[in-house]
Amino acid sequence: MDVWTYPSELGTGLTDASVDLTGFEVEALDGSIGKVDEATYETGRSYLVVDTGPWIFGKKVMLPAGVVESVDLDTEKVYVNRSKDEIKNAPEFDDSMRNDEKYRTELGTYYGRGGRGYRDWD
Repeated sequence: MDVWTYPSELGTGLTDASVDLTGFEVEALDGSIGKVDEATYETGRSYLVVDTGPWIFGKKVMLPAGVVESVDLDTEKVYVNRSKDEIKNAPEFDDSMRNDEKYRTELGTYYGRGGRGYRDWD
């Protein structure tokens, strides 16, 4: 599975968009990073845009769907398999670049390269 696809272990709710993650809190391996501002469910192109609030001076980050490790519908939390530093050091998000192929390739390479907490979903 590629980095732009939700892991199949999460079930069909995320692949058929019947679960809206907007507003869910996002937890990295080492703590909270913000709330989901937007979630997409396109096959092979899915991602979350997370509003980091005061954590990174109110910036937003784009996380490919493949970094989602689990979703708790009861507590409305999304857990990702990356650390806060890994997310903070990712290529900077600019809303106008969300569909830019060069940016998506750079972001996909960054998150797809592995690292602490990375799970090979294959």
